[in-house]
Amino acid sequence: MSWHPNLWHPFTQVASADPPLRAVGGQGALLELDDGRLLIDAISSWWVTLHGHGEPTIAAAIASQAHQLEQVIFANFSHPAAETLASQLAALSGLERLFFSDNGSTAVEVALKIAWQWWHNRSEGGEGPARQQLIAFEGAYHGDTVGAMSVGERSLFSAPFEPLLFGVARCPWPATWWGDDTVEERERQALSHLDQLLEVPTAAVILEPLVQGAGGMAMVRPEFLQAVQARVRAAGALLIADEVMVGFGRSGSLFASTRAGLQPDLMALSKGLTGGFLPMGVTLASERLFQGFIDSDPGYARTFFHGHSFTANPLGCAAANASLALLQAAPERYQGFAARHQLHLERLAAHPRVHRPRLCGSIAAFDLAVEKPGYLHPAGRELQRRVLAEGVFLRPLGPVVYLLPPLCLSDDQLERCYSAIRRALDDL
Repeated sequence: MSWHPNLWHPFTQVASADPPLRAVGGQGALLELDDGRLLIDAISSWWVTLHGHGEPTIAAAIASQAHQLEQVIFANFSHPAAETLASQLAALSGLERLFFSDNGSTAVEVALKIAWQWWHNRSEGGEGPARQQLIAFEGAYHGDTVGAMSVGERSLFSAPFEPLLFGVARCPWPATWWGDDTVEERERQALSHLDQLLEVPTAAVILEPLVQGAGGMAMVRPEFLQAVQARVRAAGALLIADEVMVGFGRSGSLFASTRAGLQPDLMALSKGLTGGFLPMGVTLASERLFQGFIDSDPGYARTFFHGHSFTANPLGCAAANASLALLQAAPERYQGFAARHQLHLERLAAHPRVHRPRLCGSIAAFDLAVEKPGYLHPAGRELQRRVLAEGVFLRPLGPVVYLLPPLCLSDDQLERCYSAIRRALDDL
């Protein structure tokens, strides 16, 4: 393994990181390396490879679409693949309008801009004052564009850009785990804090339903999110659900908002949208918000001036339609994944190095019992090396170890993942 002289890898410090592995193929839950080794991709290649690598139905849909229409400017055209996807996602989410972008960060950025401009348009139209407060939750991660960083947790990731980031009000996130007997009190305190924040006229509240992903797989109870929603509604603010990670079955239901009992005004989707085949993001919005951007002003004052060169790329839409068809044809694959994790995680939870085990849908996680935990703690990297030697690829979030595998993962492969983790824990 060596560093290529022309590549710059994400979230990587070259001076201390291991050189990258060289992948040459993928099939199902497995990645093939150039030295012939096969690795179980236990994190779905950064949570995107929903059905597995090389899924033939999606590959065929992309190939077919490529022979018909590979790209068209979406400002002046529509096309069948985009229309089909929009109709399906609208019906499934309860949000009637879909705006295309190209990744999760931009899907969030679009949601923030829609929410902000909707209030601006109302103010300009004499329908009330513009609201300018945004509320986010402590520990959140919403992406790496400037707006998405602003609503995410301020950390070493965003520190160099602090002068560029806009102000956001913060509310505690009462994450919970198996055996947690303090969650109700922490939820009460968080909701009390939210009540205080909402005394300021608020444009929108943004959250990751059920699970904060990059923030450490921090899970909350549906009851808490329902209480948040009730307060947001009472305050007249908008609710934004960032489902970039948890969408498309990862929480055990098609959308985490549905499982949590939420009906957001805006929803950001990406990652599993195309089954991991192509980059694409979408932002779903209610018809009420869409109508707030329509008027006959010759100056186009209410227009949403945002777009991307590859907006609604037909190949990405074809992949997304094929992926959604697979989910709808076999919902038991994501609905039953938590049960597959359950017994393995219960056994692992007895290990002295396992702290705060937790489970939501296809996402199983725990903290390593270490002193002074933090994203840069080396224990996660050491565990990563040890399980890699046994043919399993993980990427812990500092001392947070998690499994988020493709839905096609076999029972034998899942057992291999947990066995490799157990042995690594013994050796740490």
